[in-house]
Amino acid sequence: MWRKQYNNKLKSIEDAILSLPKRATVVVGLAATEAQGFLSNLHKYKDNFEYIKVLTCLNMKEYPFFMEKEYENKFANHSWFYAPPTRKAKSEGLCTVDYIPNNLHMAGTDKIMSEKEDDSKLVFWGTVTPMLENSGYFSLGLSNVYEMEVIENADMVVLEVNNNMPWIHGETQVHINQADYIVESDWEIPALPIVEPSELEEKIAKYIADLVDDGSTIQIGIGGIPNAVAKLLVDKRDLGVHTEMFTESMIDLFEAGVITNNKKNLWKGRSICTFALGSKRMYEWLNNNPGVWVMRGSYVNDPFVIAQNDNMISINTAISVDLQGQVVSEAIGTKQFSGTGGQLDTHRGAIKSKNGKGIIALRSTAKKGAISTIVSAHPQGSTISVPRHDVDYVVTEFGVAHLRGKSLSQRVKALIEISHPDFREKLLTEAKELGYI
Repeated sequence: MWRKQYNNKLKSIEDAILSLPKRATVVVGLAATEAQGFLSNLHKYKDNFEYIKVLTCLNMKEYPFFMEKEYENKFANHSWFYAPPTRKAKSEGLCTVDYIPNNLHMAGTDKIMSEKEDDSKLVFWGTVTPMLENSGYFSLGLSNVYEMEVIENADMVVLEVNNNMPWIHGETQVHINQADYIVESDWEIPALPIVEPSELEEKIAKYIADLVDDGSTIQIGIGGIPNAVAKLLVDKRDLGVHTEMFTESMIDLFEAGVITNNKKNLWKGRSICTFALGSKRMYEWLNNNPGVWVMRGSYVNDPFVIAQNDNMISINTAISVDLQGQVVSEAIGTKQFSGTGGQLDTHRGAIKSKNGKGIIALRSTAKKGAISTIVSAHPQGSTISVPRHDVDYVVTEFGVAHLRGKSLSQRVKALIEISHPDFREKLLTEAKELGYI
């Protein structure tokens, strides 16, 4: 029964693209689940469309439709989170790329509401696993940040079946009845190299690990500092996972018996995330693993939901922090670098949790020690990712500044103490000139 319906909906990628409305907003899956068959071929059919806006998040590859100037009047790539391809297009002055400010737990619903004000049709084109023959279900696999909300509200749904996509448990099931078209495209799922932490990152991680108590539920990101933190958590007990992004470092903690999820208030025994990105080894480990559930981003990243886990620890990184405690994590001046993502979501959830902690980590300097990342004031127009009134712990390789509930002068002194020694006198002078102390 389901196979017959599958065959009736099956199209070539070319035919499916040509079936799109002349004007449309096409939302694709996040990061490793972005529909590469669609994205790699869209530009070939520019003469068939009036205007196509493609919504992405954390682009994995450079695609001609947004990387080449000849397509500027036909296609646009709006993104919730910049990655190297979108940063490159923006730096080259291409107007095809634009950023969507957001809190991750509201990204899908906010954008659906916004698109309903436009006259274009809303299309979802996402990557899924092969269909289960006995039930007609596919799995969204590695991401459900906004995907399910879009599927439920789209005017058209195209599922790009990929044999390499792991089947992930949770709220990932999409039925054949929900699809208008099926295409098949077996590209390799993008993988990230494992980043080994530097000596400096290990120093930062040591301070962070000391803030994590046995029985805590953790949210941890990706990169050298988070990887270093994970390595230093091997002596902890009964940790739980409620995280936006499932990362490679968590597997080692599972296999060491550190992560049990037994002390969580929500979803005991299971790790909860809203997307996963890592190595091929991680994808194989996650495949059909009932201990890890991918849930909607609107649930996983809701600060109210996060706060229901006692002893919640949110660990995020930043580009710079000013002496008031304002955190910049996504931009350099007015130049968008990445995105807010779920940083403010998870940070706010953690500080509202019973005995929870929101941790912001960063190196004390940038550009090989030439500039301080602790600054007296951010440049005019800087995007603040975490407001000063939300900030809890700030950690560098020189220590921990606990800012929650502290006055402005107390914050200044605490942050200068964890800044690089080469910049402390200058920061103190500037703080006095600004009237902070």
